[in-house]
Amino acid sequence: MTFDELVGGDVNEAARGLIGWTLLVDGVGGRIVEVEAYDQVDAASHAYRGLTARNVVMFGEAGHLYVYRSYGIHWCANVVCGPVGHAAAVLLRALEPTHGLDAMRERRGLDDPRLLCSGPGRLCQALGVTREHDGLALDRPPFELLAGDRPDEVVSGPRIGRTRAAELRWRYAEAGSRFLSRALPRG
Repeated sequence: MTFDELVGGDVNEAARGLIGWTLLVDGVGGRIVEVEAYDQVDAASHAYRGLTARNVVMFGEAGHLYVYRSYGIHWCANVVCGPVGHAAAVLLRALEPTHGLDAMRERRGLDDPRLLCSGPGRLCQALGVTREHDGLALDRPPFELLAGDRPDEVVSGPRIGRTRAAELRWRYAEAGSRFLSRALPRG
């Protein structure tokens, strides 16, 4: 499946399908191991209340990056999915670092590879993703997306830090990965 086919459809299928792909920003990045899906019909989504200056990218073309600040501190990156006009995106929660580890270590100020990209804010800091990347297409520089081997098992669970739509099991992760932002609950 091509990247365009993957992100052009249902956000939950795209979220599951992105696990195992490699994302690079200026040659720095790694394998996607954890994501969360968000759709405009979902009360936890930035698009739930409609189009705003902040979320306009979510209503645009699939395959672009939607970047926002979380709690005024951390940048978070999302892959826009689905048809134009229907706001849906996949939050990138964790990568297994594979490329440019020295650059990531310098940006994050630590050595432990497990902590470089385990969490959406850490991931963006390690890859150097900022508001300047908001709205950019992921199939052009500075980005590179590489299809990877599908993991043996993709598991799902509740999203992290959600009070609205908390019952939705729209967090997806590679089973057994040690690079997740947080372990998935059992059962």
